Amino acid sequence: MSDKKEIRIGLIGCGLMGRTHTNGYKRLGDFFSEYEYRPVLQAACSRSEDKVKAFAEQWGYASYETDWRALVARDDIDAIDICTPNDTHAEIAIAAAEAGKMILCEKPLARTLAEAQTMVDAIERTGVKNTVWYNYRRVPAVTLAKQIVDSGKLGKIFHYRANFLQDWTISPDLPQGGTALWRLDSDAAGSGVTGDLLAHCIDTAMWINGGITDVSAVTETFIKERVHQESGKVQKVGIDDACIFHCHFDNGSLGLFESTRYARGHKALYTFEINGEHASIRWDLHDMNRLEYFDHDDDGIVRGWRSILVTDSDQPYMGRWWIPGTSIGYEHSFVHQVADFFKSLETGEPCHPTFQDALETQKVCEAVLNSAAEKSWKDTGVAWTEK
Repeated sequence: MSDKKEIRIGLIGCGLMGRTHTNGYKRLGDFFSEYEYRPVLQAACSRSEDKVKAFAEQWGYASYETDWRALVARDDIDAIDICTPNDTHAEIAIAAAEAGKMILCEKPLARTLAEAQTMVDAIERTGVKNTVWYNYRRVPAVTLAKQIVDSGKLGKIFHYRANFLQDWTISPDLPQGGTALWRLDSDAAGSGVTGDLLAHCIDTAMWINGGITDVSAVTETFIKERVHQESGKVQKVGIDDACIFHCHFDNGSLGLFESTRYARGHKALYTFEINGEHASIRWDLHDMNRLEYFDHDDDGIVRGWRSILVTDSDQPYMGRWWIPGTSIGYEHSFVHQVADFFKSLETGEPCHPTFQDALETQKVCEAVLNSAAEKSWKDTGVAWTEK
């Protein structure tokens, strides 16, 4: 490993995403060993010293900080990985960009379009390498779906529909805010399922099917007040518990999206289906290594949905892993994003989605929320250029 160029990682945030990202860094050298660059786990950061010290020791970081500003200022950090609540993304990313650090930021980019724009402006001023962790793009079956659409096999696209269903906030006794529950606090999260779950669906949809031009949406907050975990007071709930919207894409197809945290029996049901003039495809996170495909050109006596098990070495990413017929999991999508980011350091190409790509997703999220609030169609202003 002595001939590898080191990229010293400064991780901010030691929760679930901090673990998934770190696992990605640790696996890169094992499965993408020919890459010129390698990550070094230089420092982790969290406000709780006990928490960050234990995290650093468990995951192999060389040091830790309790102030993200101190981490950004360190000369021995090359890349800042932002795994914090949404209300801190902009401030950290702008400071990191001004310090000349590469940035890997959790999704959504920010709470609002205005915040996200300040982050993109900072990237444009400084030119630092950047990416946003919309990890579902890197599930091999999802990547294969894009390749199939790009090949033209589906023909003209008519419909794209997706949903992301959970059930973990149904209890009225669940508090909002504070550790682990910041997603229920609009000040920290910005929005509810729109920014947390639908943002994933929107990013994947535009990556596969092109830009979303306009939206018509409805949202609902089922429990209007909750106790705030930090103040102990009953406060109004400002996030959306559920959202449904339909839309037009640049290519003329129609989109239908739904997300909720009130679908009893669903922990993380993320699915999408695309219908074209010649063929259709669909994918389900619960069976994430499988892509279903229907081809109308098949002979009538055998025409039907076929199941493609995405495990062969000539399918996206799978040549890096095990033998055909065996599966990989959720964590591998983060390994793949780390790999793509480090490969981009060699090639000089952007690692999509960049901050600019994520800004376009933010435009759709904001249009969705505005549409629901005003009960009217809203143009998104999206200018989708990524291929």
